[in-house]
Amino acid sequence: MVLSTGDPAPDVSATNQHGESVSPDFDEPTVVYFYPRDDTPGCTLEANQFAAEHETYRDAGLTVYGVSTDDVDSHERFAEDNDLDFDLLADPEGEVANAFGLDVEDDFVARTTFVLADGEVESVYESVDPDGHARAVLEDADESGLVALDG
Repeated sequence: MVLSTGDPAPDVSATNQHGESVSPDFDEPTVVYFYPRDDTPGCTLEANQFAAEHETYRDAGLTVYGVSTDDVDSHERFAEDNDLDFDLLADPEGEVANAFGLDVEDDFVARTTFVLADGEVESVYESVDPDGHARAVLEDADESGLVALDG
């Protein structure tokens, strides 16, 4: 069952596109977005929009992680090709996805986003439309009082 608002944040770690082990701190405001596959049109659009908003996310105190079942090498190419300056976590065994209650089917995870803070799930977005999603998550975090956007 997919984690829902108020559930405790899972304890996860995975390798990023630089080959470094990453253990996100979900006590701090964090966005974890799961996407099906590197270098596909929807996933590239979503990643590019998160990248375009990344400075605003950072200024607001929100850390962003993208997660898919692709391996480190695929994430490295995808991040380099698209100038992504946030961590892409490799989850080829689906362990991170499973920790969030997501199923891995045919080596893919459904496009789902979690906002976490204070060690728990603040909000969940399922069946995400990638176009405009990065901005919508940011605005929702502002409206809920999780972060404050300047301007």
